[in-house]
Order: sequence, then C-alpha cells, then structure tokens
Amino acid sequence: MPTELLLIGGATPRMIEAFARDFDIVHKTKEIADLPAFLAEHGARIEAVATNGHDGVTPAIMAALPNLKIIAGYGVGYDAVDAPAAAARGIVVTHTPNVLNDDVANTAIMLLLATTRRLVRDDRYVRDGRWTGFGAAPLTRSIAGTKVGILGMGRIGETIARKLEAAFGCEILYHSRSPKPVSWTYVETPVALAAAVGALIVITPGGPATDKLVDRAVIEALGPEGTLINVARGTVVDEAEMVAALIDGRLGAAGLDVFEAEPKAPQALFALDNVTLLPHVGSATVETRQAMGDLVTENLHRFFADGTVVSPVPECAAIAKVRA
Repeated sequence: MPTELLLIGGATPRMIEAFARDFDIVHKTKEIADLPAFLAEHGARIEAVATNGHDGVTPAIMAALPNLKIIAGYGVGYDAVDAPAAAARGIVVTHTPNVLNDDVANTAIMLLLATTRRLVRDDRYVRDGRWTGFGAAPLTRSIAGTKVGILGMGRIGETIARKLEAAFGCEILYHSRSPKPVSWTYVETPVALAAAVGALIVITPGGPATDKLVDRAVIEALGPEGTLINVARGTVVDEAEMVAALIDGRLGAAGLDVFEAEPKAPQALFALDNVTLLPHVGSATVETRQAMGDLVTENLHRFFADGTVVSPVPECAAIAKVRA
C-alpha cells in the first residue's frame, strides 16, 4: 500500500518536492472540491497530515482518518490541533520550534521600537508634507533602560528578553504558568506584570487556556502610558477591550502582528497613530520559513524511515520516539 499524505493549507515548492520524494500520494485540500466526500472515500488510506498553525486539523478531519499516524505542523503554535486527543489515539504531533526564535523575537522588538517611536505616524508625517508645513514631529519615547514585561517565558520569550537586555539595557520581568530557571524577575499574575512595566510583550501559546488572558484588567493595569505588543495569537488578547482602550486613551499604544479573526483586523485601528499593524509575519523571512519547512519534512521523513521525530509537541512526548 502506498503511503498517503494529506496537505492541509499551503506549502512551499521545496516542501512539495520533499513530500513527493517521501510519499507516493500527496492530497492537497486546496484542490479537493468536496473534502467530506473525499475523506469518506479515501480517509482510511491516509497515514500522515502536514498542516500549519492557522489551519490545523479539525476534529472532523481527524475523525475521518482512522489510520492517521502523524500530524506534522508548520509553525511553533499548534492550538488548531487537538494534541491531547491525537496523543490518546497514538498519533504523534510535531511542530517547528527553535528555528523561528530569532525572527519572531526580532519582529517583537521591531514592533516595540516602531510603536514607541511612532514610526508609522512619522513616516506619514513626511509623506503628507507636514514636516515642511508644521515643523518637527512630536516627541516619542525611548525603550532604553525601561521595564519590559514578557507574558510567556518560553523559547521565544527568552530570546526576546536576552536581546532587549543586551541591546537596550531593559529590565525584564515576566509571567508564565510557573517560574523558569532564568535570571529575570517572575511576577505572579498578568495584571501585576502589566502594572509593573511600561511595555508588555505577549508571546504565550494560544488555545483555550490563554483565551483573552490579556483582558480589560490587564489592559488598564498597563495604562495610558503603556505599550502592548502581541506576537502570540490574536485570541490571547481581548481584542474588543484593546480597541476600546486605544481609542479612549486607557491604553497608550499597541503593536500587533496577530488578530482574532485573521486576516481581518479591526478597522477602528486603521486611523490610529498609536498602533503598528503587521499581517502575521513574525517568522516570515526566507531563511526562517525555509528552516521551518525543512523541519516539517524531516519530521515526516524520519517518522516513516525509523519511527523517530525531531520535534514532538509536549503532549506527544510520551508516545514519540525522539531522534537522538
């Protein structure tokens, strides 16, 4: 029997070429007109899924694949996959951590600088001719030596903290589910963290456990002089509360790479000078996306070659054989 792969979402030409080498048949959901009918007919033959952090694997698709063995995710986030349910079925779920740490951290810092220094506003100031008509633009704020809070001290959070401390002399405070073996100051709650810092960078995983973790209380604790940066998931922030707070001045500024209903972003933000908006491009460099794709294909290749994977998600660590 040929090994069949279901590709949910897109993939780079380099990934498609690698899939074609390892799998006799690759099914692309974007080319399947009636997916439920297709799965009813072919689902029992599919042993592998390649997907991404946005599309994931719905419960209906997973249920229609009775012989599924592995779900290989493109991205560090995997909240669109029910990893505990997969593990309970013996399905290994993998993702692509570490290879994107630097670029996502750089994006967070870029957003922090662009937002505090009002890059978009001042770019428009020049383009609109206001520099010649009204003189110098209003002053902005420096991040040098300031207190920055990291909400979610995982691999990327650590990378952000190290870069901010080394390059800008920032004092780092953080909150996560439990204290980490790091030198920075642990704060017990997100509200207390927001109250203690001038900028809050959100880099915690998405999913039900962190849905609207940054709520009205956190936003108001950050306050009218505070800056919110989100490079995690749009669902981690109560978007309606954030928008309202930015409009009425209860929150000073925001730099956002993610939104609750991507690719839609709240139109109320478009006219604001105190926000910087990006289209979920935290890891979107040629180099990092290639490394992510290579890790997806390596996980799949190794799994079917010798039963090992490189980067299982934590929920699957007990059932996965990790490459030595």
